[in-house]
Amino acid sequence: MTNPPFSLFREYVLQVVAHDKKFLVLGNQNAITYKEVFQLIQANKIWMGHTSGDMAFRVPDYYPPKATRYWEDQDGKKWRSMGNACWFTNLDIAKRHEDMILFKTYSPEQYPTYANYDAIEVGRLVDIPMDYEGAMGVPITFLDKYNPDQFEILGNSRELGTPMAHIAGKGTYQQGGPRFYLANGDGSYRRMYDRIVIRNKRL
Repeated sequence: MTNPPFSLFREYVLQVVAHDKKFLVLGNQNAITYKEVFQLIQANKIWMGHTSGDMAFRVPDYYPPKATRYWEDQDGKKWRSMGNACWFTNLDIAKRHEDMILFKTYSPEQYPTYANYDAIEVGRLVDIPMDYEGAMGVPITFLDKYNPDQFEILGNSRELGTPMAHIAGKGTYQQGGPRFYLANGDGSYRRMYDRIVIRNKRL
């Protein structure tokens, strides 16, 4: 159980997995998008721990006050928070086996299909439709709710999206690394944030 240096996070996790060690490490949420880390998550060799996102930490008394994400409790103890920290682990936890409660129903109007990959866009986890059998693109925060008995991870937008140069003319889409795109309806396309592609295993 440790907090490895961010610059060595990828190598550290690969090493402990290779040596078949049980671990609980603190990391940056963006590490999810590392190719090697994501492959381990997709293979159910590592997963997210209990807390992900906004996390609070007690800091030493000599720590100087900050303008943001800093406060003192009723006992005068100093605290700070981080908005993108999370636990990574391969220790089984009950949370990992809890079903997401789905209540939305699919309609083509509410769930557009990407221009460069055959999956629908689901911009918020609460909007995952309960009746859609195909591939769905969801935010990376999905991993905090991921139950491998309920969903299958098919990949991510960095790896699955067809290059837009093969689909649309130059100047009609926002440049950048591999991502999914949605049509704006006027011949142009907007680039989405990172997406994880999932499928409901129970349909």
